[in-house]
Amino acid sequence: MGKWIAIILLSITTIGAGVWGYKENQDKNAVLIQAENSYQRAFHELTYNVDLLHDKIGSSLAMNSRNRLSPQLAEIWKISSDASSDVGQLPLTLLPFNKTEEFLHDIGEFTYRTAVRDLEKKPLSEEEIQMLEELHKKSGEIEGELRKVQNVVMKDNLRWMDVELALATNDEVGDNTIVNGFKTVEKSMDGFEESVTKTGLGSSGPEKSFRHLEGEKIDEKQAKKIASQWLEKVSTDKLTVTKSGKGADVPMYTASFQNGDKNGYIDLTEKGGHPLTIMISRKVGEPKISLYEASEKAKEYAEGLEISNLELVESNQYDNMGVFRFLYTQNDVRFFPDSVVVKVALDNGEVLGMSARDYYNFHSERELNEPEISLEEARGKVNPNVEIQENHLSVIENDVNEQVLCYEFLATMENTTYRIFINATNGQEEKVETLKKAEMKFNQEV
Repeated sequence: MGKWIAIILLSITTIGAGVWGYKENQDKNAVLIQAENSYQRAFHELTYNVDLLHDKIGSSLAMNSRNRLSPQLAEIWKISSDASSDVGQLPLTLLPFNKTEEFLHDIGEFTYRTAVRDLEKKPLSEEEIQMLEELHKKSGEIEGELRKVQNVVMKDNLRWMDVELALATNDEVGDNTIVNGFKTVEKSMDGFEESVTKTGLGSSGPEKSFRHLEGEKIDEKQAKKIASQWLEKVSTDKLTVTKSGKGADVPMYTASFQNGDKNGYIDLTEKGGHPLTIMISRKVGEPKISLYEASEKAKEYAEGLEISNLELVESNQYDNMGVFRFLYTQNDVRFFPDSVVVKVALDNGEVLGMSARDYYNFHSERELNEPEISLEEARGKVNPNVEIQENHLSVIENDVNEQVLCYEFLATMENTTYRIFINATNGQEEKVETLKKAEMKFNQEV
């Protein structure tokens, strides 16, 4: 009898393990299919948007009506933004693609700057027409290369998940059609930068090249140790480290881990080992700590960056998470481009995310001019229907990527809070942001 009971129990256990394994495999396959579909959609949308860019730029060269040219350029700006977004959704983190991204950025910035000015008073110059012609030519080359990749992808049913795996493991085996295709697109950009320099129409905003990173280069072993410290509860033996490819905007190491239902990663700069992005994913339970307590956790965590003069300016609650924004300050001026964001779980106070990319991207010591209009003059530029609660001097990046000194006003109207920026030089209203109520919880115990 005991023998039969043992056989039955063993059979039940075997069947149970098989069912569990089958379900786990199904769940993994579902995630892979979702990721693959997302990559395929982004790639085909990128190809479509580059086609559209080429056509629209060509149409603008043929236009004679300045009334029609401005909206056409504005549309090109929007399409270039969509194309940049598509690139960001592809698994190209480890594949250098920064020249093409800069190309799309240059299209957007050039067309936006041109579209917002009065073309009746200041029509396109010969240099700007030359720039449009160059953009048309290069977008056509990119269009052709992307079409080649698209045809092979569809014909041979290639998978983007295989591309991601090959890039992550430096695997040269197998069909690298997609990778080679994107390398060809990137190579076609070699002559474009020289053309931009000659016309003098390149980006005029601050350079986003991490030029001011401090410290010595770290190796893979050091990256793993630093990553373990930032990820707190993850030991070095559970981390997988990958180095970025040549030509990336900033050379870095990515350390990742998987521990049951919990996983995450951290991006560290090769120079100095500075953390750019930290993300940990797990199920977050019901809140057990206040937003204020979470903000103290965020402050303590941000102190590990060893950045002087970081000020907490926003505290938000999204579901069971607290999200906190810190800004670099210099002589009581707040620098919005130099920001650090920390995400804290409200169930136990664990830090589940941090982004310091903007800080390391933009930060440098600036020489600021004194405001040319007074605080009262700036107040006079604010909508009289809002009630001003507080004010600061701040530096922001405006719509054309220029850093400008502004008077920042926090104001309310009909239970809605706004952040209003008035240019401290010319009194122009630079930007108005609508804030959520949670963002008013500045340094308050809640």
